[in-house]
Amino acid sequence: MATPTLLSPLEVLRQFDAHDFSIDQFFQARLRRLSEQPMVEYQGSVTTWQSCAEQADHAVGWLLGRGVQAGDRIGLMAYNHPATVVLLIACARVGAILVPCNPEFEAREAQYIFEHAGVRGVICSTEALSKVQEATCLMSPAPWQVVIEQDQPDGEMSLLLQWQCSPPDLLTRTGTADSTCMIIYTSGTTGFPKGVMHSQRSYLLTAEAFVHRMYLQPDERLMCVLPLFHINALMYSLGGAMACGGTLILIRRFSASTFWQQAAQTRATEVNVIMSAAAILARRPIQEFDAQHSIRKMFLAPLNRDLLDTFQQRFHVPVLIECYGMTEIPGVLSNPFMGPHKLGSMGCISAHPDPAIERPQVRVIDEDGQDLPMGEVGELAVKTPTLMQGYFKDPEQTTASFKDGWFLTGDLVRRDADDFLFFFTRKKDIIRRRGENISGAEIDSAIGSHPDILECASIGVASDLGEEEILLAVVPRPGTTITPEAVHAYAQLQLSPIKRPRYIVMVESLPHTGSMKIAKFRLKPADHLRRQATDFSLQEVQP
Repeated sequence: MATPTLLSPLEVLRQFDAHDFSIDQFFQARLRRLSEQPMVEYQGSVTTWQSCAEQADHAVGWLLGRGVQAGDRIGLMAYNHPATVVLLIACARVGAILVPCNPEFEAREAQYIFEHAGVRGVICSTEALSKVQEATCLMSPAPWQVVIEQDQPDGEMSLLLQWQCSPPDLLTRTGTADSTCMIIYTSGTTGFPKGVMHSQRSYLLTAEAFVHRMYLQPDERLMCVLPLFHINALMYSLGGAMACGGTLILIRRFSASTFWQQAAQTRATEVNVIMSAAAILARRPIQEFDAQHSIRKMFLAPLNRDLLDTFQQRFHVPVLIECYGMTEIPGVLSNPFMGPHKLGSMGCISAHPDPAIERPQVRVIDEDGQDLPMGEVGELAVKTPTLMQGYFKDPEQTTASFKDGWFLTGDLVRRDADDFLFFFTRKKDIIRRRGENISGAEIDSAIGSHPDILECASIGVASDLGEEEILLAVVPRPGTTITPEAVHAYAQLQLSPIKRPRYIVMVESLPHTGSMKIAKFRLKPADHLRRQATDFSLQEVQP
């Protein structure tokens, strides 16, 4: 059988009418061509493009009936569900802003996000309802809360049923390309998450660029196992599926034991994973592998030789693409799909398929903002059309993140002769765990509030699953006898599983700078601390 001819990324995009980079026009351009084609598949049910459009009409009417206006923020604390796709399209039409939140967060963590964003209402999975209620109970005015699938205990109908009962709105088209469509909260060095604002334009530019990054075809079936509160799932999987006109295979939550079975049953052709999930898949019993799967390309980072060999040779996935991205600047660097591939690299500049679209630019600079020669380590600075609009209600932090118009990533990198970039380390107090940026300052603040703790410091240490694990060094308050087990129990009350330390070690003192700040860099390398620490790996979060 002849190998089908691949369309170029630009040919894929030009199958559809041109749009003005508003999500509504983008969606309508695809609807006109694909109305009866499957857009989302979820747990055996299929939502066509036409069905999604009709649901979005009802959702717009429902939002307006609730008094939602352009610029209003709508919280989302849910596991993956097709309603999120509809909600994104409906909010974009109204000009409202989606504020996704991890459903695994504790109420305290969700409270900060919802209060800071000033959400008008929150849509959630049933499992998250009690946390949403606790997180929003002190807000004034109190946000409304609606569960997606099941009726609430107080008798209010589920979101899906409310949409069905709401008159459709066919006229409202308030949102524009420059309207903020989402605020994604990401941890920062201050200890408080920052709300990254993205416009409809930057969302769509990122989505269309992903067609180029993974050479997506019109019949692509993208399996989405990552959560839709993260840019990877929202912009790359969902956005990429819409951009190429393919089908999004939506999985409620990642399950390593059923991953290959789901891949085979759904006939998925592409999937995005984080390294820790890939490492777990590589270690699962081979009996769980289903050789009938159709996955031909996988998007993940970072990638090492063992994982590359395992997925290509044992799991028969031909193409694995290593990349780099941040919530603030999605879709800037990637290993080229057609090659060359440099294992262990962040890749090189990944441009939009349309040459008329501004190309991203990167620099490697020193502390004074001067360009460094090839091979020297410096901070990665970026200019890109997918750049965030700024941090919500934080102009000072927004200004501090730029130097002479260049966004400062806080990542130290080096560039080779072919303009591929290689990650070295981070300038900021960020721990990269399970694909998430976790603020060390937030951990220190939460656990340091224990009355028996004088001070503590969290750092990232190497993980056998890739990326990092969290080690917490604790100085007990004089006269107390707190144990690692007590600290771990306190962490369970204060932090969501992804932020809880795996290693806890009691120390007599911590190093300090001249200004009496804890000098975390002096704790690394932390091999001696890890050897002394209590390992709580059996209670550790699984991705």
